[in-house]
Amino acid sequence: MKPTAVTGAVVLTALAVFTAGCGAGGGTPDADRVSPSAEATAAPTEGLQTFYSQKLDWKRCNGAFECATLEVPLDYSDPTGRTIDVAVIKDPANEKKIGSLAINPGGPGGSGIDYALYNNQSFSPAVRDSYDIIGFDPRGVGQSTPVDCLDDKALDAYVAVDPDPDTPAEEKAYIDTGVQMANGCAAQKDGISAHVSTVEAARDMDVLRAALGEDQLDYFGASYGTQLGSTYAELYPDRVGRFVLDGAIAPGLSVVDANLAQAKGFEVALRSYVENCVDEGSCFLGDSVDEGVERVQKLMAVVDAEPLPADDRELTAGNALYGLITPLYVESYWPYLTEALQAAMKGNGAPLMNLSDNYSGRDPEGDRYINNTMEANWAVNCLDDSTGLSPEDVRKQLPAFEKAAPTFGAALAWMLNGCAAEKFKATEPEPEIDAEGSNPIVVIGTTRDPATPYEWAEDLAEALDAGVLVSRDGDGHTGYMQGNGCVDDAVDDYLVNGKVPDDGLEC
Repeated sequence: MKPTAVTGAVVLTALAVFTAGCGAGGGTPDADRVSPSAEATAAPTEGLQTFYSQKLDWKRCNGAFECATLEVPLDYSDPTGRTIDVAVIKDPANEKKIGSLAINPGGPGGSGIDYALYNNQSFSPAVRDSYDIIGFDPRGVGQSTPVDCLDDKALDAYVAVDPDPDTPAEEKAYIDTGVQMANGCAAQKDGISAHVSTVEAARDMDVLRAALGEDQLDYFGASYGTQLGSTYAELYPDRVGRFVLDGAIAPGLSVVDANLAQAKGFEVALRSYVENCVDEGSCFLGDSVDEGVERVQKLMAVVDAEPLPADDRELTAGNALYGLITPLYVESYWPYLTEALQAAMKGNGAPLMNLSDNYSGRDPEGDRYINNTMEANWAVNCLDDSTGLSPEDVRKQLPAFEKAAPTFGAALAWMLNGCAAEKFKATEPEPEIDAEGSNPIVVIGTTRDPATPYEWAEDLAEALDAGVLVSRDGDGHTGYMQGNGCVDDAVDDYLVNGKVPDDGLEC
């Protein structure tokens, strides 16, 4: 399942949410590294050799970090045509460097640049000492050649629209936001929106590998980053180095199955949050899990009927949904949810609105969007799979979704309509995934992950020819650096020392 926004499926990676402070940036610039081998820079086709032979011109940025720009073809079937930029950042390792570790936080639409800037919160000192941490904004995202489909006012409406329309007017408004997004992406003159597929982004990663001078790519991908990583592994199995895919997305999922699984996942996460509240005593939501969940549902219904004031804005049903979802990604964020729900129950929607803004990349102070996460998310998801159910077909799905997930089911069902207005088809279809012949690929699943259900990790590890499953018993999205020493030690030992964890390791 490809995490998405109001259209498609609801997951955006929240790894950068509530971050404070930047990565260490503590290594030494390495412009004098040994030149890459001829094997490392050999292109798969002659027409791509210019791209594979390029050298990154690293320059200091953000303190001790280094930044560069990678040039790639807009369309890999036409390598002599227009080119686009992929923004790259490096946090250099110390003298114990063993290689470069490319990282992706997910989304799709998440910024690998930001992920690298905060890498001291996402990776252990052992990994940061051993690798140049390489973040990149995938094509269409952030500082790379971006998709730009809506102005800020239209994007506000896109995020705010009622995700569970129950009147003809609400249904029209919902459908119209998807049409506006599709039309805006299609109208972008440079053609980037037609070339942001996961396959194309994975091909960019191999050009990046060559530019880094690495014979094989070492990679850590979270959430959607696991789909990007598994796609790379399928396209270039002999180039797979040490790969970790955390918060895995199962290959070959239908949009219906994916959305239904995510609806269930967020329902489980909400119940876990409420259970924790009840267990701590004097829970503001009630004395039982069922009572607490019902109270959250009633609050959402109140907001649906009448938006709440949120400083100089209004908290709508759409904003409230994103505000509710965001803290469910990470257990340590649950106190933010408590604060926001308590305020909303008193008529103040501002804290929930702040969470929604955090999710969508909106600056709550400046009335603008500081990144294009929502637009890139829609564009990538809908280009990868343009399946879009009609309103009539969505209504047929509603009973099953609402039964499986009373709080989130209806919204996730309506998101099945999300790509119905898509204007493009990918130039290259997504491949079936098995990555036959690759090195071992570590797949991490968390038992109560709301965004990428644990079963998806099982499915991906099973599909991969050399998949190795590591399980974390816990709450929240992804498993590494989430407070479980067993998972952290297994990943560190693999990335730093090359020791492959036991397949089926339970943590």
